[in-house]
Amino acid sequence: MRYDEPGRGASPEPSSGIPASVLENVFDDPAHGEPGRDRFAVHVVWELLLLAGLGVLTYLLWQEEPAALRGDALRSLLLDVVMLGLLTLAAGLTLRTAAVNLAVGPVAVAAALHVAEQGDRGVGTAVGPALAVAALGGLVLALVVVVLHVPGWAASLAGAAAVVGYVEQRSAPVVPQGDFDPGPDALLLFVGFAAVAVLGGLFGAVRTVRRVVGRFRPVVDPARRRGTVAAVVTAAALVGSTMLAALAGMLAASRGAAPVAPDPGLAWTVLAVGLAMLAGTSVYGRRGGVFGTLLAVCLFVVFSAYAQARGWTVNRWALGAAVLGIGLPVSRLVEAYGRPAPGAVDPVPAADRRIGAGWTTPRADPVGDWPPAVPAGPPEGPVDPWIDPRWESGPRRWDESGR
Repeated sequence: MRYDEPGRGASPEPSSGIPASVLENVFDDPAHGEPGRDRFAVHVVWELLLLAGLGVLTYLLWQEEPAALRGDALRSLLLDVVMLGLLTLAAGLTLRTAAVNLAVGPVAVAAALHVAEQGDRGVGTAVGPALAVAALGGLVLALVVVVLHVPGWAASLAGAAAVVGYVEQRSAPVVPQGDFDPGPDALLLFVGFAAVAVLGGLFGAVRTVRRVVGRFRPVVDPARRRGTVAAVVTAAALVGSTMLAALAGMLAASRGAAPVAPDPGLAWTVLAVGLAMLAGTSVYGRRGGVFGTLLAVCLFVVFSAYAQARGWTVNRWALGAAVLGIGLPVSRLVEAYGRPAPGAVDPVPAADRRIGAGWTTPRADPVGDWPPAVPAGPPEGPVDPWIDPRWESGPRRWDESGR
């Protein structure tokens, strides 16, 4: 028996034929996952391009209308970034978990209408119930997605239709009743949003976190359940996404005395999902950058201000379609150049591995039977040294052995 046969001190090979050292790098099912660490260079390059584009547009805006980057106009831009950034975070969070929430736009409009109507009762009275309802709605959506194991876009589209029905019960815009003005705190709100976006991106760049967050992403059959951990993480993302969308709507309703129109809000959903993809978040889930969300939102807001300064008339649906159209090839690039590097799987076949998992030393050819070190002994039975043929005095008979 060879020294590495099962039961003689050898480590049994995994059922998938992949050593334990490689299985540690599998982000999902060991039998169907993709081993290795995600490459991050594609996110660095893309975010540098976003930063360069933001710098160019900011310079053009400053050349066209310097007042847009000072005083109240600058605070308004910062509030635009925070409001749209919260929506983008909401969409990007569910994109990371491979269960995108298409109800973020209608939820934001519904929350804005509620705060506009109830703002005169105080911030706490208006915000508390809206957040509670958003969390409950997100929980219902999450249960539908994880219990039935259906795609997030399908379940959230049904939820969006329900919210749009609630919004369309109002036939006229609602004038905000409260006196809360977030303008003086615009810089503080922007810093808070930037910190959440960047820290969330850094946290999502950790290999273990990326595995857990993207575990709902299908790897073989999309209808196959991905386990309890995937269900819990996806449910938490859907609840958090709905609450972030509600916060974005509340901020929009608190910015001034402009009436809040009962808009379906689906254009905001298209824009939020498009910006999340433009930021470098994969439409398939799991993969995303660090600074992409912050840079993409700032780039869009500065472009909108520049277009307004030039007197361009741009439709929100057209902008959403353009951003989403650019985000699709970006997502393809992220998947193509962000996946683990080729050759992460051990090239040595399972039959040629020794005891240690991951050893690549080739096996020596099997050794045949060795010749005996000493000649075979005499036949069984007592041996009398005094009857050895060499001591015989008489002649040997013709029928003895050897004749």
